[in-house]
Amino acid sequence: WGALAGLFAVDEATLRWYEARAVTHPTDVVSAATVAGLRRSVEAEPSLWRADADAAYAKRLWLDLGSLTPHVSGPDTVKAATPLAVLETRRVAIHKAYVVSCVNSRAKDLREAADVVRAVQRARPGAQVRVAAGVAWYVAPASTQVLADATASGDWQVLVDAGARTLPPGCGPCIGLGVGLLEDGEVGISATNRNYKGRMGSKLAHTYLASPAVVAASALQGYICSPATAVRGDIGNAVEPPSVRYGIELSAPSTASATGAAASSSSAAIDGFPAALSGRLVFLPADNLNTDGIYPGKYTYQDDITREQMRTIVMENYDPEFSRLVQPEDIVVAGANFGTGSSREQAATAILAAGVRLVVCESASETFKRNAVNNGLLVLESPPLVAWLRARYSAPLTVITGLDARVALTDGCITLVDAAGASVFEATIPRIGKAAQEIIVAGGLENWVRLRMAATS
Repeated sequence: WGALAGLFAVDEATLRWYEARAVTHPTDVVSAATVAGLRRSVEAEPSLWRADADAAYAKRLWLDLGSLTPHVSGPDTVKAATPLAVLETRRVAIHKAYVVSCVNSRAKDLREAADVVRAVQRARPGAQVRVAAGVAWYVAPASTQVLADATASGDWQVLVDAGARTLPPGCGPCIGLGVGLLEDGEVGISATNRNYKGRMGSKLAHTYLASPAVVAASALQGYICSPATAVRGDIGNAVEPPSVRYGIELSAPSTASATGAAASSSSAAIDGFPAALSGRLVFLPADNLNTDGIYPGKYTYQDDITREQMRTIVMENYDPEFSRLVQPEDIVVAGANFGTGSSREQAATAILAAGVRLVVCESASETFKRNAVNNGLLVLESPPLVAWLRARYSAPLTVITGLDARVALTDGCITLVDAAGASVFEATIPRIGKAAQEIIVAGGLENWVRLRMAATS
């Protein structure tokens, strides 16, 4: 299943935070009485609030936080990160800056951005500190409560006075909705958690990710820089918008097992489950093909999109030609870390809408795999298959290989056959166990649950 959550021991800092929160924002859950009870429990039985002394761990990591230096991710991928000190020497010009979304737009984040403005103001007494010419700076609170807190502290007004354009709480530019989206050729820097191509607007724009402080400094200077540079007022001349050459080449993720941890020892198929599938092999050679590439974020909240419309926009941010090239019953093979990014289930249902029932990849995002099987789409991993295809096909985003794939789902085998009917490659794949078979036959987890409830009512 992968790591879905991190657990931290309750300590004195945690208790003090809750006690302060109970005063400033009392609720039924966080009340003075509730927090007092929590403190009594922690002090009475401290061993219950921390890991067992003999707990076993797969790995221990020791981090010297004093050795860390700020980095900026991008452009257009979270996987490439450049030290801020290196990136700012390139004077990457920006058109838009964002402190928005539910991720890095909490009260402390807005204060971090406002503190940069204050520091620049102190360094330039008497001058009006404003966003750089040609830059649009957008700020949005993570919630109405955050807006109230930032307004009460004065941080919100500091940002407004510096020329930031305000947006309401809720999904916006971060997911490609509303105003302030990146246009063709523009460069943006954002304090959000995703910067995939096309997510925040045009596929022909470039997006970097940074902290709220770096975003604020960059908005004031007009190019990606540190708060210290903004305070010095080292304005200079920014270069033209960057090309993707500023990205760092990515190494392929470590090879995953071709058999899979969830392989079943049984090769029997339940009633209704296809023991085998066959179809044209369509190869997508890209690694880290993310959910924005599969199903653009701007469509996420359009509830009236039909299945046919989903078919026409699937892979739109990856390859606009994909929907024209793919045919029902095709078997798609992709690179490593397929389906990384947001957890939107439409990334899986759009593939199904195109008539694809099976995706085989070098490796896949655990979240995407769960969304896929929960909606009736099979996703299997076979690094040897992908390596074989990479050695023979390159360049195009979508490769119609001319091969047919014959997949024995319950026996765990995939065979590639050429136009003459000759077998050219064979590899093992994870076998599909009974639980997954039942969900696929039902058409997804929701239907499976509904059928189970009906059977027991």
